[in-house]
Parts: sequence; structure tokens; C-alpha cells
Amino acid sequence: MARMSSSSSSVLEMEIFKYIDVHQSDFIKDLKEWVAVESDSVQPALRKEVMRMMALAADRLSALGATVNLVNLGSHQLPDGEDLPLPPVILGELGKDTQKATVCFYGHVDVQPAKKEDGWKTDPYTLTEINGNLYGRGATDNKGPVLAWINAVETFRALKLAMPVNFKFVIEGMEEAGSLGLEKLLQEEKQYFFSDVDYIVISDNLWLSNKKPALTYGSRGNACFCVEVECGSKDLHSGTFGGIIHEPLTDLIALLDSLVDPTGRIQIPGIYDSVAALTEEERKLYESIEFDLEEHKNNGGVKKFLYGTKEEILLHLWRYPSLSIHGIEGAFHEPGIKTVIPAKVIGKFSIRQVPHMDLSVVKQQVVEHLEGVFSKRNSPNTLKVSMPLGAKPWLADVNDPLYKAARRAIKTVFGEDPDFIRDGSTIPVARMFQTITQKSVMMFPIGAADDGEHSQNEKISRHNYIEGTKAFAAFFLELSKLHQHLIETSNIETNN
Repeated sequence: MARMSSSSSSVLEMEIFKYIDVHQSDFIKDLKEWVAVESDSVQPALRKEVMRMMALAADRLSALGATVNLVNLGSHQLPDGEDLPLPPVILGELGKDTQKATVCFYGHVDVQPAKKEDGWKTDPYTLTEINGNLYGRGATDNKGPVLAWINAVETFRALKLAMPVNFKFVIEGMEEAGSLGLEKLLQEEKQYFFSDVDYIVISDNLWLSNKKPALTYGSRGNACFCVEVECGSKDLHSGTFGGIIHEPLTDLIALLDSLVDPTGRIQIPGIYDSVAALTEEERKLYESIEFDLEEHKNNGGVKKFLYGTKEEILLHLWRYPSLSIHGIEGAFHEPGIKTVIPAKVIGKFSIRQVPHMDLSVVKQQVVEHLEGVFSKRNSPNTLKVSMPLGAKPWLADVNDPLYKAARRAIKTVFGEDPDFIRDGSTIPVARMFQTITQKSVMMFPIGAADDGEHSQNEKISRHNYIEGTKAFAAFFLELSKLHQHLIETSNIETNN
């Protein structure tokens, strides 16, 4: 029985893949139309274009046969006090079969700013194909992946095939400006729109390598700190006061120097206590990962890393905390010499935290450590430590049906197993969906490591765009099979 179903599904897959290959120029034409819209959410003057882009995306979903709700989020205030309307968020729905899994796809159709004179080889808002690469702002972040998912759904419709799963869509237009209003909407819709969702898929990141597919199952959080040392109300002359006072900048440098040692190890007592232990199963995931140390070194323009092996580098980038010092406010930083003693200086640093570190505990550990170092200096200056920003890490279970289905789909389309990767930076949206909806969340990228999201000459390759569309279509079929199996197994258990 099982063998027959797998062979019939492969015939089905061949038919689907053939349709996608034959229609690739249509899919590229759609991407060209979307890239042409300057939906830059960062610049207020372009808000109308973001609105136009939301309308285009809504029309595209309606054409699929989806029910589309454009939810108004109100407005937000600009620094100059002007109120600017927020673009609506699209909540779309296609299929309501209670026997099938319901997959919710999240993506965004706004982009980072881009101008030809920034160093683009081509016009950023004209999708241009050069050597198999499709260049244009938003091509990989995130218009290409959103369209690939829609094209995959469209393929089933065009071939008059039954939809393997029910679909829901959350598409926003403010991701590049911090997803304003999204969290509140998710909270409000938790009992409604998300009540029958089984799985959530986000395709808004990249593979780790240029050639090998990847699935992302975690990201680090970030806790940002300010440490302020103040001596008095005004800056002083070093000829008049140098040598007779406790200088704030000397205090601050000692405080910053106490945070991390030359090997990169954080010196704050207790900071590593709650870091999740590395399991054997997890360590194995690192062995097969394709990651070129030299390439990563060249990309960063650095001469040497703290660690010499791929495993050590990735472990310290993804699943161990790190502390970075970002700058000092209030100190003299222009060219030349100015013999001033600044009255107040603020050091800025951040800690990328990982499971199972607790933000409030991290804050307390940082404050206690800095106060301890400061008290030993017997300085009369005032110390203030604050944490203006804290984002939590995100972690998913790689044994979840979502990951199994995606892995099989990738193997079918790309002919190899994907790398299971984490992200060293912070992906607030994955954590937000997981925390609020309490559903399984997976990041399923289709863009390659060299796509240059947020950079000049952003691109997605034709290969990744079209094969990514196939991978999504195969994923729908695999998830449908796994979900059926889960239902059958739980029915048998219930009957027994």
C-alpha cells in the first residue's frame, strides 16, 4: 500500500514539476512586476507604493481563489510628529477541509531602500537577468519567496489537482521597518484566524552556502545595554582637572574591558549557567554542514577567527552567547586632538543570548557584574546600567513533521538532504509567531548565501526561484502524507 502511494505521488510530482518548468517565464514576469513597485517601508515618502504593493499581493491571492482580508492597522507617528497610515496586513485563506493539515505562510512585500547610485549594476526596481541571476530589490527579500509559494499553490489549481493542504497567508508591508502593528494583530487573531492552523512556514532568510539547500531551526536573541558614567554637569579641561579627578571615560573603559576576554569568553559570572547543553544529536547536525571558513573570512574582510574548525565557529555563532561592544557616546571622536575630559559617557554593548537564557536574569547578572567592578574603583562618579532592548532567541524541533516534510521535499527537488542550520542574528518574527500562536514554526529559505539581501545588487538565481517553487509544491504533498499518517496513528491509539 505504502509503495503504491509513493509511486503515484512521484508521477504527480513529475506533472507538477513539468508545469513549473514550462511556466517559468510567467513566474519571472510576475516577479518583475512586483520588483517594479518601490515598496520601501523605511521612507515615509514611499508609503503609497507600499500600499500599492499590498493591493497587488491581495489581488494575486484573490486570483488563486483565496478569501482575502486586508486588515487596517491604523497609523504610526513619525519623529516629526506627522501621522502616517500603516499598510494593511493581508490575512488570506484557501481551503477549509477539516481532514487536511492547515499551513500558514508568512512573508513580506516591503523592501529596504535602494538607489542605482548606491553602487547597483542595474536599476534596482527593474528585474534584470544576468548569467542566470535575477537582480532587483526584493528579489530574494522577500518578494521572490512569497511569489514562489503562491506559484506553487497556483500550479495545483492550474492542473485542476486537489489541494493537498489548506492554506493561510499572513503578508505584511512593514517588516523592514520593524513589523509595526503585527504583534498586536497576531494576539487579536490567536483565537480566530490561527485557531485551525497546524503549521507556520516563514521563508524570509537564506541558505548558509551558495549551492546547498538549508532549513533553519533557531536564531539567537539580543539584549542591548547602555552603561553610563557621569562625573558632573560639564566637560572639563585636562590641564585644569587632569590628574586630580576620577575621569568618567577611564571608569567606562575599565567597565567595558571587564566584559569579555581575548578568547571571546564573556566574563560576567553566571552568564553561561543556563545555556542549553549540546546534545550528541545536535552535534551530529554540524558535521555535514557545508560551510567555507576561508570564504566567510573573505566576506568579512578579516584575517583570523577565534576558532579554527567549522564546528567550533558555527557553535559559537549559533548556539553560544556572544558579547559585542558597539561604541561610546559622549566621548570626543572627531579627527585631531581635543584635550577634554567628557562629563558623561555612555558605553553600548549587546549580548546575543541563546536557549535557555532568561532576559531578566541576564540583565541582573550584567548589572551586578558592572556594579561590582565599579565599586572596586572607589569612584565618586555615578553609574547607570540599562537594557533598552531585549529580543528572545527562537528554537524549533528538527524532528517535527514540518521539518521532515521539508527535508523530503528538498531531497526530491535538489537531490540532497538540506543542512539544518541556525542563525546567529535575531529573527523576531519566528519567535513572535511561535510564542503567540503556540504552533510549530519552520524557516524554509530558498535564497542562496550570496543573494545580498539588504545590499547592492540583491538577486535570486532563476534556479533557486524555480526549484524553490518546486520544493514548496513537493512540501505540500509531503506534509499532507505526514499529517494523514499522524491522524491515522492517533486514531489507532485512541481506539486501543
